[in-house]
Amino acid sequence: MLADFARLNRALGERPLVMGILNITPDSFSDGGLWNEPASAVDHALEMAGQGADIVDLGGESTRPGAALVSAEEELARLLPVLKALRKQAPDLPVSVDTRKASVARRCVEEGACLINDVSALADPDMAAVAAESGAGVCVMHSLEAPDAMRWSHQQADRYGSKGPTQAVRDFFAERLEYCAAEGVAREAVWLDPGLGFGKSVSDNLKLVKELPALTALGLPVLVGHSRKSFIGAALGGLPPTERLCGTLTVGALALWLGASILRVHDVREAVQTARLVAALKAA
Repeated sequence: MLADFARLNRALGERPLVMGILNITPDSFSDGGLWNEPASAVDHALEMAGQGADIVDLGGESTRPGAALVSAEEELARLLPVLKALRKQAPDLPVSVDTRKASVARRCVEEGACLINDVSALADPDMAAVAAESGAGVCVMHSLEAPDAMRWSHQQADRYGSKGPTQAVRDFFAERLEYCAAEGVAREAVWLDPGLGFGKSVSDNLKLVKELPALTALGLPVLVGHSRKSFIGAALGGLPPTERLCGTLTVGALALWLGASILRVHDVREAVQTARLVAALKAA
């Protein structure tokens, strides 16, 4: 597990990474219900690995706006069969767990997950200890509120005032990094995620992408979770999730050009090609 995360961080020194999304949920906004069965979920994870995913992110609770909460027991019942199977069938494939619950993170790390992808930014008071004691990586995401209380970004009014969303996110990261340090989480174990679509208007999301250098200036890898998000559909005239691939690739390419390090996506093959081309352009 520790070797998997260390390998990912070494790779970041050479090229951007692609994280494949695997939602083992009935209610995720784009692919809910597609991979509920462990066998189909494992097959999809292996397919994404074959397409070039550097890491597969397992989620057992939807974080779409308005999603219902799931108990830790139910979340683990969804996650563990898939995680255990992947560690047996693809032991060299890094796996992350998308969870807000320390108890879920702890069990998944014990089973071989190398990264805790926490949309609540370690709000669970025990989460930092799980990361610090295990040595797992942790992705800290900005959000103003829990997913069950949120609305879609195109319905969300501006909430950041004169400060603007980018400075607000940067200030939030600075506070969370201080918290991580105080709790014993190594700085090199932290990735940052600005939380596109989480409590942000369409304009907020677009500004965050445009102003990514202000966040990458913190000196840590920045993950962008933009895939098929509603702000892309809104900016393109109201396209549904199934028609947002071109927009997703455009945002991904711009984010990488502006300094992002990891793309979290549903469409791995296309994102890998995008990442390779951006890397080639940067090196030209």
